[in-house]
Amino acid sequence: MKHPARARGPRPGSIARVEGLSYGDLDEHLGYVLRRAQLAGFEAFQRATAGIDITPARYTALTIVGANPGLTQSALGAALGTARSGAMMVANWLEKRGLAERRSLPEDARAWGLHLTARGVTQLRKLNRRVRAKDAAFAARLAPPEQATLKKLLDKLAG
Repeated sequence: MKHPARARGPRPGSIARVEGLSYGDLDEHLGYVLRRAQLAGFEAFQRATAGIDITPARYTALTIVGANPGLTQSALGAALGTARSGAMMVANWLEKRGLAERRSLPEDARAWGLHLTARGVTQLRKLNRRVRAKDAAFAARLAPPEQATLKKLLDKLAG
């Protein structure tokens, strides 16, 4: 039996406000407010990367490898806040798509450094343009001095 179509609400994971609903003291919890803002930022990222098979973590890895040619998987894992195995999975994903390649490091024949391929450089430039545009539109809710203050405060909270 076919189920009737239902109106779609916010996308899964989104924490949209429902008019007339009490949120108790949630807005007093910094973590809750940060999570709502994070999800809104992820939605902007999703709009920027629509039709491209990339997640925020993979985009972060692509950007970090592009900015640090020869980066080891261990260093990538540390930068991503993931275990070495997680970094290996991301590196494998980048390599499988022809965006990055592993090259032996001259100073340590047992270690491999990650480098973007020409395709990876092109893809990163394309992604950067799209992500920056959507990020700027998302951040435009705040005046430039507010943006700078927020980034500074978030960096302080991140440790």
